[in-house]
Order: sequence, then C-alpha cells, then structure tokens
Amino acid sequence: MAEVVETTVAEVMAELAQLEDPRAREVNEKHGDDHGVNLSKLRALAKRLKTQQELAHRLWETNDTPARLLAILICRPKAFEPDELDRMLRESRVPKVHDWLVNYVVKKNPHSEELRLAWSADADPLVASAAWALTSERVTKKPEGLDLAGLLNVIEAEMKGSPDRLQWAMNHCLAQIGIEHAEHRTRAIDIGERLEVLKDYPTSPGCTSPFAPAWITEMVRRQPDR
Repeated sequence: MAEVVETTVAEVMAELAQLEDPRAREVNEKHGDDHGVNLSKLRALAKRLKTQQELAHRLWETNDTPARLLAILICRPKAFEPDELDRMLRESRVPKVHDWLVNYVVKKNPHSEELRLAWSADADPLVASAAWALTSERVTKKPEGLDLAGLLNVIEAEMKGSPDRLQWAMNHCLAQIGIEHAEHRTRAIDIGERLEVLKDYPTSPGCTSPFAPAWITEMVRRQPDR
C-alpha cells in the first residue's frame, strides 16, 4: 500500500510542477508565498482527487508549498490529533499555508478550542496569530464564555507593537468584536482610531478597508440589525 501512495505522490508532484506559472509566482511572492501555482487550478486538482487522508499526510511531508496547500484541501480536518496540528502549524511558515491550515483544518477540528487556549500564550507570533484567528471565530459564532472586555484590553496594550502577522490577526479580532457586539462597539472603534493600525493599508476600490474603525462602521451599515 505504501508504494502505491508513494507513486501517487510522485504523480501529484509532477502535475503540480506543470501548473507552475511565472506570473502567478510573481504575484504570490509579493505576499510572501514561495510558489507559482494558480490557486484556482490547485482547487480543481483537489476536487478531482477528492478526500484522501493518507495522501494528504504524504504530500504535507514533502515540505513543498503547493503540495501542502493541496494536502489541506484533500484532508479530513476532523481526523487530526492536537499534537499533529500543533506540529503542522509550527511548520507552516508560508503565509498561505498557515492561513489555509487554520481556516480549513483547525477551525473544523474537534480540538480547536484546546489548541486556541494552548496557542494563545505561545511566544511564537505565528502560533499566537493562529490563536487570535480562532478567537475571532468564537467572537463571531460562539462568544459565550469569552471575556470580550479582556480581549480588548490585550489588543489595546499589545497590537500596535506586534509583528505583522500577529498584528493582522489581533486587528481582525478587534473588528469582529466591534461588528458583532454592539455593547463593545464604541470602545473597539476608539481603540482602532487611537492605535491607527492598518489605517493607511492600500485597499482596492469596492473593497472594505482592514482599518478596524472603517471595517466596523461599514459592516454595521450593511447590516443595521447588528
């Protein structure tokens, strides 16, 4: 059986190599991603392969970015143990791999809350940023038991001086608190205005700015029942 999987990995790697596009690589590298595969074509390949947990494991172990992205798309998120996901997250130094792993796998795993709590105190800012992403998910979908005022205290004290990826995740949480919880909205907007994190972030026409006060105001405007 192992030999069959190895052959399949070789076939998949060859197909991924054929998807390499210099223009896609140029765009991806601007965002810190070290690959040139068009993500729409990668998703099409994943759809054809369907769910294959063992193949996903083997593709992840190649340490190749397109292979890891594909592994994320064809894996079974609920099948991973906490220690596996912890190891995988710490290996995910490429932004897109990190983002997809958290959003497509960890958030759907039954151990996500356990990992959120463990990662929240981690000294590695990339690991801590995953905890904030999971916290944002809870702020939106399951806020019961969260100390929202306490989260705002931490954001107010630490976001301005945090590394980029961690700062981005904390800012997202700040915006979600302001959007979803009217009783904390004024304070969330005030924190954002005073810290000015991402205030000058370039935003394409028609897109919402990631600057928290603008983000909160726009989303509440679109959904006035919030």
